[in-house]
Amino acid sequence: MSLLPLLLYTSITALVIYLLLNLRTPNRKPLPPGPTPWPIVGNLPHLGPIPHHSLAALATKYGPLMHLRLGFVDVVVAASASVAAQFLKTHDANFASRPPNSGAKHIAYDYHDLVFAPYGPRWRMLRKICSVHLFSAKALDDFRQLLNVCTTNALARVMLGRRVFGDGDPKADEFKDMVVELMVLAGEFNIGDFIPAVDWLDLQGVTKKMKKLHARFDSFLNTILEEHKSGNSTGDLLSTLISLKDDADGDGGKLSDVEIKALLLNLFAAGTDTSSSTVEWAIAELIRHPQLLKEAQEEIDTIVGRDRLVTELDLTQLTFIQAIVKETFRLHPSTPLSLPRIASEDCEVDGYYIPKGSTLLVNVWAIARDPKMWTDPLEFRPTRFLLGGEKPNVDVRGNDFEVIPFGAGRRICVGITLGLRMVQLLVATLVQSFDWELAKEIEPDKLNMDEAYGLTLQRAEPLMVHPKLRLSPHVYKSH
Repeated sequence: MSLLPLLLYTSITALVIYLLLNLRTPNRKPLPPGPTPWPIVGNLPHLGPIPHHSLAALATKYGPLMHLRLGFVDVVVAASASVAAQFLKTHDANFASRPPNSGAKHIAYDYHDLVFAPYGPRWRMLRKICSVHLFSAKALDDFRQLLNVCTTNALARVMLGRRVFGDGDPKADEFKDMVVELMVLAGEFNIGDFIPAVDWLDLQGVTKKMKKLHARFDSFLNTILEEHKSGNSTGDLLSTLISLKDDADGDGGKLSDVEIKALLLNLFAAGTDTSSSTVEWAIAELIRHPQLLKEAQEEIDTIVGRDRLVTELDLTQLTFIQAIVKETFRLHPSTPLSLPRIASEDCEVDGYYIPKGSTLLVNVWAIARDPKMWTDPLEFRPTRFLLGGEKPNVDVRGNDFEVIPFGAGRRICVGITLGLRMVQLLVATLVQSFDWELAKEIEPDKLNMDEAYGLTLQRAEPLMVHPKLRLSPHVYKSH
Protein backbone atom coordinates (compact mmCIF):
# COMPACT_ATOMS: atom_id res chain seq x y z
CA MET A 1 0.00 0.00 0.00
CA SER A 2 1.39 3.39 -1.02
CA LEU A 3 1.87 6.17 1.52
CA LEU A 4 -1.02 8.37 0.36
CA PRO A 5 -3.78 5.73 0.66
CA LEU A 6 -2.29 4.63 3.99
CA LEU A 7 -2.39 8.18 5.35
CA LEU A 8 -5.94 8.62 4.04
CA TYR A 9 -7.03 5.32 5.63
CA THR A 10 -5.38 6.24 8.93
CA SER A 11 -6.92 9.71 8.92
CA ILE A 12 -10.44 8.40 8.22
CA THR A 13 -10.06 5.74 10.92
CA ALA A 14 -8.86 8.33 13.42
CA LEU A 15 -11.72 10.66 12.49
CA VAL A 16 -14.31 7.89 12.98
CA ILE A 17 -12.82 6.97 16.37
CA TYR A 18 -12.77 10.65 17.39
CA LEU A 19 -16.39 11.16 16.36
CA LEU A 20 -17.54 8.01 18.14
CA LEU A 21 -15.79 9.08 21.31
CA ASN A 22 -16.95 12.69 21.20
CA LEU A 23 -20.51 12.19 20.04
CA ARG A 24 -21.21 10.47 23.33
CA THR A 25 -22.57 12.73 26.05
CA PRO A 26 -19.47 14.33 27.59
CA ASN A 27 -18.92 13.57 31.26
CA ARG A 28 -22.35 11.95 31.53
CA LYS A 29 -23.25 10.87 35.04
CA PRO A 30 -23.88 7.15 35.64
CA LEU A 31 -27.33 5.63 35.70
CA PRO A 32 -28.71 4.89 39.18
CA PRO A 33 -27.78 1.48 40.56
CA GLY A 34 -30.07 -1.49 40.19
CA PRO A 35 -30.28 -5.25 39.69
CA THR A 36 -28.79 -6.76 36.54
CA PRO A 37 -31.50 -7.12 33.90
CA TRP A 38 -32.30 -10.41 32.17
CA PRO A 39 -32.08 -10.62 28.37
CA ILE A 40 -35.12 -9.12 26.59
CA VAL A 41 -37.49 -9.06 29.62
CA GLY A 42 -35.05 -7.02 31.68
CA ASN A 43 -36.01 -6.70 35.34
CA LEU A 44 -39.68 -7.65 34.93
CA PRO A 45 -39.09 -10.93 36.85
CA HIS A 46 -37.77 -8.89 39.78
CA LEU A 47 -41.17 -7.25 40.33
CA GLY A 48 -42.77 -10.35 41.88
CA PRO A 49 -46.49 -10.72 42.68
CA ILE A 50 -46.61 -7.56 44.84
CA PRO A 51 -44.32 -5.04 43.10
CA HIS A 52 -44.26 -2.37 45.82
CA HIS A 53 -42.95 -5.00 48.27
CA SER A 54 -40.34 -6.31 45.80
CA LEU A 55 -39.15 -2.81 44.91
CA ALA A 56 -38.93 -1.85 48.60
CA ALA A 57 -36.73 -4.91 49.22
CA LEU A 58 -34.51 -4.04 46.25
CA ALA A 59 -34.14 -0.48 47.57
CA THR A 60 -32.56 -1.79 50.78
CA LYS A 61 -29.77 -3.21 48.58
CA TYR A 62 -29.43 -0.64 45.81
CA GLY A 63 -30.54 2.55 47.56
CA PRO A 64 -33.52 4.93 47.42
CA LEU A 65 -32.98 5.74 43.71
CA MET A 66 -32.85 2.69 41.45
CA HIS A 67 -32.68 2.07 37.73
CA LEU A 68 -34.50 -0.89 36.23
CA ARG A 69 -34.83 -2.08 32.67
CA LEU A 70 -38.37 -3.39 32.15
CA GLY A 71 -38.25 -4.93 28.70
CA PHE A 72 -36.90 -2.09 26.56
CA VAL A 73 -38.03 0.71 28.88
CA ASP A 74 -35.81 2.58 31.33
CA VAL A 75 -37.54 2.83 34.72
CA VAL A 76 -36.38 4.80 37.75
CA VAL A 77 -37.83 4.13 41.20
CA ALA A 78 -37.88 6.66 44.05
CA ALA A 79 -38.05 5.05 47.48
CA SER A 80 -37.25 7.88 49.89
CA ALA A 81 -38.84 11.22 50.70
CA SER A 82 -35.81 13.23 49.57
CA VAL A 83 -35.53 11.48 46.21
CA ALA A 84 -39.29 11.72 45.63
CA ALA A 85 -39.11 15.46 46.33
CA GLN A 86 -36.42 15.90 43.67
CA PHE A 87 -38.60 14.22 41.06
CA LEU A 88 -41.98 15.63 42.06
CA LYS A 89 -40.88 19.12 43.10
CA THR A 90 -37.51 20.09 41.60
CA HIS A 91 -38.09 18.23 38.30
CA ASP A 92 -41.88 18.20 38.41
CA ALA A 93 -42.33 19.90 35.02
CA ASN A 94 -40.05 17.37 33.34
CA PHE A 95 -42.15 14.50 34.71
CA ALA A 96 -45.60 15.98 34.10
CA SER A 97 -46.75 13.46 31.46
CA ARG A 98 -47.61 9.76 31.57
CA PRO A 99 -45.82 7.04 29.61
CA PRO A 100 -47.77 5.06 26.99
CA ASN A 101 -49.69 2.20 28.59
CA SER A 102 -52.38 -0.24 27.59
CA GLY A 103 -54.74 0.72 30.44
CA ALA A 104 -54.97 4.34 29.26
CA LYS A 105 -55.43 3.21 25.67
CA HIS A 106 -57.99 0.45 26.09
CA ILE A 107 -59.90 1.48 29.24
CA ALA A 108 -59.52 5.25 29.69
CA TYR A 109 -60.83 6.22 26.24
CA ASP A 110 -57.40 6.38 24.59
CA TYR A 111 -55.92 8.99 26.96
CA HIS A 112 -58.98 11.27 26.87
CA ASP A 113 -59.34 11.25 30.67
CA LEU A 114 -57.66 13.50 33.23
CA VAL A 115 -55.49 10.86 34.89
CA PHE A 116 -53.63 9.72 31.76
CA ALA A 117 -54.02 12.71 29.41
CA PRO A 118 -50.66 14.06 28.16
CA TYR A 119 -49.53 17.25 29.84
CA GLY A 120 -50.71 20.17 27.75
CA PRO A 121 -53.71 22.42 26.95
CA ARG A 122 -56.36 19.68 27.06
CA TRP A 123 -55.04 18.32 30.37
CA ARG A 124 -55.08 21.84 31.80
CA MET A 125 -58.69 22.28 30.65
CA LEU A 126 -59.78 19.04 32.30
CA ARG A 127 -57.83 19.87 35.45
CA LYS A 128 -59.38 23.36 35.62
CA ILE A 129 -62.90 21.99 35.21
CA CYS A 130 -62.37 19.54 38.06
CA SER A 131 -60.60 22.07 40.30
CA VAL A 132 -63.13 24.87 39.83
CA HIS A 133 -66.46 23.12 39.32
CA LEU A 134 -66.10 19.83 41.19
CA PHE A 135 -63.50 20.04 43.95
CA SER A 136 -63.15 23.70 44.93
CA ALA A 137 -64.06 24.68 48.50
CA LYS A 138 -67.25 26.33 47.24
CA ALA A 139 -68.27 23.30 45.18
CA LEU A 140 -67.66 20.95 48.10
CA ASP A 141 -69.68 23.20 50.38
CA ASP A 142 -72.51 23.12 47.83
CA PHE A 143 -72.31 19.31 47.76
CA ARG A 144 -72.08 18.96 51.57
CA GLN A 145 -75.58 17.58 51.94
CA LEU A 146 -74.80 14.98 49.30
CA LEU A 147 -71.67 13.97 51.20
CA ASN A 148 -73.74 13.40 54.33
CA VAL A 149 -76.19 11.37 52.23
CA CYS A 150 -73.29 9.24 51.07
CA THR A 151 -72.25 8.37 54.61
CA THR A 152 -75.85 7.61 55.51
CA ASN A 153 -75.99 5.22 52.57
CA ALA A 154 -72.85 3.56 53.90
CA LEU A 155 -74.56 3.14 57.27
CA ALA A 156 -77.59 1.64 55.56
CA ARG A 157 -75.38 -0.83 53.73
CA VAL A 158 -73.99 -1.96 57.07
CA MET A 159 -77.36 -2.13 58.83
CA LEU A 160 -79.74 -3.15 56.06
CA GLY A 161 -77.55 -4.55 53.29
CA ARG A 162 -78.91 -1.97 50.84
CA ARG A 163 -79.02 1.73 50.06
CA VAL A 164 -81.87 3.85 51.32
CA PHE A 165 -81.29 6.69 48.84
CA GLY A 166 -81.68 6.23 45.13
CA ASP A 167 -83.47 3.32 43.57
CA GLY A 168 -81.61 0.49 45.29
CA ASP A 169 -80.14 -0.69 41.98
CA PRO A 170 -79.35 -4.42 42.27
CA LYS A 171 -76.37 -3.89 39.97
CA ALA A 172 -74.49 -1.96 42.66
CA ASP A 173 -72.37 -4.98 43.56
CA GLU A 174 -71.71 -5.67 39.89
CA PHE A 175 -70.45 -2.10 39.50
CA LYS A 176 -68.17 -2.48 42.51
CA ASP A 177 -66.74 -5.64 40.92
CA MET A 178 -66.11 -3.69 37.72
CA VAL A 179 -64.19 -1.01 39.62
CA VAL A 180 -62.07 -3.61 41.43
CA GLU A 181 -61.34 -5.37 38.14
CA LEU A 182 -60.35 -2.03 36.60
CA MET A 183 -57.87 -1.39 39.41
CA VAL A 184 -56.40 -4.88 39.13
CA LEU A 185 -55.99 -4.63 35.35
CA ALA A 186 -54.60 -1.09 35.53
CA GLY A 187 -52.02 -2.31 38.04
CA GLU A 188 -50.80 -5.13 35.79
CA PHE A 189 -47.31 -4.80 34.36
CA ASN A 190 -48.37 -5.68 30.83
CA ILE A 191 -45.43 -7.14 28.90
CA GLY A 192 -46.64 -5.45 25.72
CA ASP A 193 -46.10 -2.02 27.32
CA PHE A 194 -42.40 -2.79 27.80
CA ILE A 195 -41.70 -5.02 24.77
CA PRO A 196 -43.72 -3.38 21.97
CA ALA A 197 -42.83 -6.06 19.42
CA VAL A 198 -44.96 -8.62 21.29
CA ASP A 199 -47.82 -6.29 22.19
CA TRP A 200 -50.05 -7.70 19.44
CA LEU A 201 -49.71 -11.21 20.91
CA ASP A 202 -51.36 -10.12 24.21
CA LEU A 203 -49.38 -12.82 26.00
CA GLN A 204 -51.07 -12.27 29.38
CA GLY A 205 -54.55 -11.72 27.95
CA VAL A 206 -54.59 -8.29 29.60
CA THR A 207 -55.59 -6.30 26.50
CA LYS A 208 -58.54 -8.62 25.82
CA LYS A 209 -59.77 -8.20 29.40
CA MET A 210 -59.32 -4.42 29.20
CA LYS A 211 -61.35 -4.11 26.01
CA LYS A 212 -64.14 -6.25 27.47
CA LEU A 213 -64.21 -4.22 30.70
CA HIS A 214 -64.16 -0.96 28.73
CA ALA A 215 -67.26 -2.04 26.81
CA ARG A 216 -69.10 -2.69 30.09
CA PHE A 217 -68.09 0.68 31.54
CA ASP A 218 -68.94 2.48 28.32
CA SER A 219 -72.44 1.03 28.34
CA PHE A 220 -72.88 2.04 31.98
CA LEU A 221 -71.59 5.58 31.36
CA ASN A 222 -73.71 6.04 28.23
CA THR A 223 -76.79 5.26 30.31
CA ILE A 224 -75.79 7.85 32.91
CA LEU A 225 -75.14 10.46 30.22
CA GLU A 226 -78.54 9.93 28.66
CA GLU A 227 -80.31 10.12 32.03
CA HIS A 228 -78.61 13.41 32.89
CA LYS A 229 -79.10 14.90 29.44
CA SER A 230 -82.82 14.21 29.77
CA GLY A 231 -82.84 16.24 32.99
CA ASN A 232 -83.66 13.35 35.32
CA SER A 233 -80.84 14.27 37.69
CA THR A 234 -79.73 17.66 38.97
CA GLY A 235 -77.57 19.16 41.67
CA ASP A 236 -74.88 16.47 41.80
CA LEU A 237 -71.27 16.21 40.68
CA LEU A 238 -72.14 14.50 37.41
CA SER A 239 -74.82 17.00 36.48
CA THR A 240 -72.35 19.80 37.03
CA LEU A 241 -69.83 18.11 34.78
CA ILE A 242 -72.33 17.46 32.01
CA SER A 243 -73.62 21.04 32.19
CA LEU A 244 -70.15 22.17 31.07
CA LYS A 245 -70.31 20.24 27.81
CA ASP A 246 -71.06 23.28 25.67
CA ASP A 247 -68.89 25.72 27.58
CA ALA A 248 -65.44 26.61 26.33
CA ASP A 249 -63.09 26.38 29.30
CA GLY A 250 -59.45 27.31 29.06
CA ASP A 251 -57.14 26.58 26.15
CA GLY A 252 -58.46 23.12 25.38
CA GLY A 253 -61.86 24.01 23.92
CA LYS A 254 -65.13 22.31 24.79
CA LEU A 255 -65.75 19.00 26.50
CA SER A 256 -66.70 16.14 24.22
CA ASP A 257 -68.92 13.20 25.18
CA VAL A 258 -65.83 10.99 25.18
CA GLU A 259 -64.01 13.33 27.57
CA ILE A 260 -67.06 13.48 29.83
CA LYS A 261 -67.24 9.68 29.95
CA ALA A 262 -63.50 9.46 30.56
CA LEU A 263 -63.77 11.94 33.45
CA LEU A 264 -66.75 10.06 34.88
CA LEU A 265 -64.69 6.88 34.72
CA ASN A 266 -61.95 8.63 36.71
CA LEU A 267 -64.45 9.92 39.26
CA PHE A 268 -66.19 6.58 39.74
CA ALA A 269 -62.97 4.58 39.97
CA ALA A 270 -61.11 6.98 42.25
CA GLY A 271 -64.15 7.91 44.32
CA THR A 272 -65.35 4.41 45.15
CA ASP A 273 -62.42 2.03 45.31
CA THR A 274 -59.77 4.20 46.96
CA SER A 275 -62.10 5.61 49.63
CA SER A 276 -63.76 2.32 50.49
CA SER A 277 -60.46 0.42 50.71
CA THR A 278 -58.92 3.10 52.96
CA VAL A 279 -61.95 3.05 55.29
CA GLU A 280 -61.76 -0.75 55.40
CA TRP A 281 -58.07 -0.61 56.39
CA ALA A 282 -58.85 2.01 59.07
CA ILE A 283 -61.60 -0.07 60.68
CA ALA A 284 -59.38 -3.16 60.55
CA GLU A 285 -56.58 -1.31 62.36
CA LEU A 286 -59.00 0.00 65.02
CA ILE A 287 -60.33 -3.52 65.60
CA ARG A 288 -56.75 -4.69 66.08
CA HIS A 289 -56.19 -1.82 68.52
CA PRO A 290 -59.36 -1.67 70.67
CA GLN A 291 -57.91 1.02 72.95
CA LEU A 292 -57.55 3.34 69.95
CA LEU A 293 -61.14 2.61 68.93
CA LYS A 294 -62.29 3.45 72.45
CA GLU A 295 -60.36 6.75 72.41
CA ALA A 296 -61.84 7.67 69.03
CA GLN A 297 -65.37 6.95 70.28
CA GLU A 298 -64.77 9.00 73.41
CA GLU A 299 -63.59 11.97 71.32
CA ILE A 300 -66.73 11.85 69.15
CA ASP A 301 -69.01 11.38 72.17
CA THR A 302 -67.45 14.44 73.81
CA ILE A 303 -67.60 16.74 70.77
CA VAL A 304 -70.68 15.46 68.92
CA GLY A 305 -72.63 13.66 71.64
CA ARG A 306 -74.75 10.55 71.21
CA ASP A 307 -78.04 12.11 70.13
CA ARG A 308 -77.06 12.84 66.54
CA LEU A 309 -74.72 11.51 63.90
CA VAL A 310 -71.39 13.20 63.21
CA THR A 311 -71.41 15.58 60.23
CA GLU A 312 -68.78 17.11 58.01
CA LEU A 313 -68.88 20.32 60.08
CA ASP A 314 -67.58 18.38 63.11
CA LEU A 315 -64.44 17.07 61.38
CA THR A 316 -62.12 20.00 62.18
CA GLN A 317 -62.60 19.35 65.91
CA LEU A 318 -62.02 15.58 65.68
CA THR A 319 -58.23 15.68 65.81
CA PHE A 320 -57.84 12.04 66.86
CA ILE A 321 -60.03 10.87 63.97
CA GLN A 322 -57.89 12.98 61.62
CA ALA A 323 -54.76 11.36 63.03
CA ILE A 324 -56.25 7.88 62.56
CA VAL A 325 -56.96 8.66 58.92
CA LYS A 326 -53.44 10.03 58.37
CA GLU A 327 -51.90 6.94 59.92
CA THR A 328 -54.10 4.73 57.74
CA PHE A 329 -52.96 6.61 54.64
CA ARG A 330 -49.36 6.18 55.80
CA LEU A 331 -49.44 2.42 56.40
CA HIS A 332 -52.01 1.58 53.71
CA PRO A 333 -51.74 4.16 50.91
CA SER A 334 -54.54 3.70 48.40
CA THR A 335 -52.03 3.84 45.52
CA PRO A 336 -48.86 2.11 46.82
CA LEU A 337 -46.92 2.73 43.60
CA SER A 338 -47.64 6.16 42.18
CA LEU A 339 -49.16 6.33 38.72
CA PRO A 340 -46.18 6.38 36.33
CA ARG A 341 -44.70 9.53 34.86
CA ILE A 342 -42.27 9.94 31.96
CA ALA A 343 -39.16 12.11 31.58
CA SER A 344 -39.63 14.64 28.76
CA GLU A 345 -35.90 15.42 28.74
CA ASP A 346 -32.65 14.11 30.20
CA CYS A 347 -32.01 15.27 33.74
CA GLU A 348 -29.84 14.62 36.77
CA VAL A 349 -31.20 13.48 40.11
CA ASP A 350 -29.13 12.75 43.20
CA GLY A 351 -25.98 12.76 41.07
CA TYR A 352 -27.32 10.18 38.59
CA TYR A 353 -28.26 10.48 34.92
CA ILE A 354 -31.96 10.03 34.14
CA PRO A 355 -32.41 9.58 30.36
CA LYS A 356 -35.24 11.10 28.36
CA GLY A 357 -38.18 8.70 28.07
CA SER A 358 -37.55 7.06 31.45
CA THR A 359 -40.63 5.96 33.36
CA LEU A 360 -40.77 7.19 36.97
CA LEU A 361 -42.35 5.12 39.73
CA VAL A 362 -42.56 6.52 43.26
CA ASN A 363 -42.85 3.79 45.90
CA VAL A 364 -45.28 5.65 48.17
CA TRP A 365 -45.70 2.52 50.33
CA ALA A 366 -41.96 2.17 50.98
CA ILE A 367 -41.42 5.88 51.68
CA ALA A 368 -44.10 5.89 54.38
CA ARG A 369 -42.42 2.91 56.08
CA ASP A 370 -38.87 4.25 55.91
CA PRO A 371 -37.23 3.62 59.32
CA LYS A 372 -34.98 6.64 58.73
CA MET A 373 -38.06 8.87 58.71
CA TRP A 374 -40.46 7.12 61.11
CA THR A 375 -40.13 5.68 64.60
CA ASP A 376 -41.40 2.08 64.68
CA PRO A 377 -42.68 2.49 61.09
CA LEU A 378 -44.67 -0.76 61.03
CA GLU A 379 -46.71 0.18 64.11
CA PHE A 380 -50.16 1.73 63.73
CA ARG A 381 -49.69 4.78 65.91
CA PRO A 382 -52.00 7.76 65.16
CA THR A 383 -50.52 9.79 68.03
CA ARG A 384 -47.41 10.38 65.92
CA PHE A 385 -49.47 13.06 64.08
CA LEU A 386 -50.72 14.79 67.25
CA LEU A 387 -49.04 17.49 69.34
CA GLY A 388 -46.20 15.83 71.20
CA GLY A 389 -45.84 13.14 68.54
CA GLU A 390 -42.94 12.76 66.13
CA LYS A 391 -44.72 14.30 63.10
CA PRO A 392 -47.37 16.73 64.39
CA ASN A 393 -47.09 19.05 61.40
CA VAL A 394 -46.90 16.47 58.62
CA ASP A 395 -49.91 16.39 56.32
CA VAL A 396 -50.95 14.15 53.42
CA ARG A 397 -51.71 16.90 50.88
CA GLY A 398 -48.51 16.57 48.84
CA ASN A 399 -46.20 19.03 50.60
CA ASP A 400 -44.61 16.59 53.06
CA PHE A 401 -42.94 13.88 51.02
CA GLU A 402 -42.71 11.43 53.93
CA VAL A 403 -46.37 10.53 53.29
CA ILE A 404 -47.89 11.28 49.87
CA PRO A 405 -50.86 8.93 49.36
CA PHE A 406 -52.39 11.37 46.85
CA GLY A 407 -49.13 12.02 45.02
CA ALA A 408 -47.53 15.46 44.68
CA GLY A 409 -46.72 18.13 42.14
CA ARG A 410 -48.70 18.89 38.99
CA ARG A 411 -50.17 15.40 38.82
CA ILE A 412 -51.38 15.24 42.42
CA CYS A 413 -54.86 13.75 42.73
CA VAL A 414 -57.29 16.53 41.81
CA GLY A 415 -59.92 15.13 44.19
CA ILE A 416 -57.67 15.14 47.26
CA THR A 417 -59.94 17.48 49.28
CA LEU A 418 -63.06 15.45 48.60
CA GLY A 419 -61.18 12.19 49.21
CA LEU A 420 -60.00 13.36 52.63
CA ARG A 421 -63.46 14.58 53.63
CA MET A 422 -65.08 11.35 52.47
CA VAL A 423 -62.68 9.07 54.33
CA GLN A 424 -62.71 11.16 57.52
CA LEU A 425 -66.50 11.36 57.57
CA LEU A 426 -66.99 7.67 56.81
CA VAL A 427 -64.48 6.58 59.45
CA ALA A 428 -65.98 8.97 62.02
CA THR A 429 -69.53 7.78 61.26
CA LEU A 430 -68.64 4.09 61.52
CA VAL A 431 -66.63 4.63 64.72
CA GLN A 432 -69.42 6.64 66.33
CA SER A 433 -72.28 4.37 65.29
CA PHE A 434 -70.99 0.88 66.00
CA ASP A 435 -68.95 -1.38 68.18
CA TRP A 436 -67.15 -3.91 66.01
CA GLU A 437 -66.62 -7.64 66.46
CA LEU A 438 -64.77 -9.98 64.14
CA ALA A 439 -66.52 -12.89 62.50
CA LYS A 440 -65.66 -16.52 63.21
CA GLU A 441 -64.31 -15.74 66.67
CA ILE A 442 -61.02 -14.43 65.27
CA GLU A 443 -58.82 -12.74 67.84
CA PRO A 444 -58.13 -9.09 66.92
CA ASP A 445 -54.36 -9.53 66.99
CA LYS A 446 -54.69 -12.48 64.58
CA LEU A 447 -56.59 -10.52 61.94
CA ASN A 448 -55.12 -11.07 58.48
CA MET A 449 -53.60 -7.78 57.27
CA ASP A 450 -52.02 -9.11 54.07
CA GLU A 451 -52.29 -7.03 50.93
CA ALA A 452 -53.49 -7.87 47.45
CA TYR A 453 -51.86 -5.91 44.67
CA GLY A 454 -53.63 -3.79 42.12
CA LEU A 455 -53.43 -0.17 41.14
CA THR A 456 -55.05 0.42 44.55
CA LEU A 457 -54.20 -1.34 47.79
CA GLN A 458 -56.87 -3.92 48.58
CA ARG A 459 -56.97 -6.32 51.50
CA ALA A 460 -56.07 -9.91 50.56
CA GLU A 461 -59.07 -11.01 52.64
CA PRO A 462 -62.15 -8.75 52.90
CA LEU A 463 -62.88 -7.51 56.41
CA MET A 464 -65.78 -9.55 57.82
CA VAL A 465 -67.25 -7.93 60.94
CA HIS A 466 -70.36 -7.88 63.12
CA PRO A 467 -71.44 -4.29 63.90
CA LYS A 468 -73.35 -3.59 67.10
CA LEU A 469 -75.37 -0.41 67.49
CA ARG A 470 -73.96 1.88 70.18
CA LEU A 471 -76.33 4.88 69.84
CA SER A 472 -80.02 5.22 70.64
CA PRO A 473 -82.32 3.76 67.95
CA HIS A 474 -83.89 7.14 67.16
CA VAL A 475 -80.52 8.49 65.97
CA TYR A 476 -80.37 5.92 63.16
CA LYS A 477 -84.05 6.33 62.27
CA SER A 478 -83.71 10.07 61.89
CA HIS A 479 -81.09 9.53 59.18
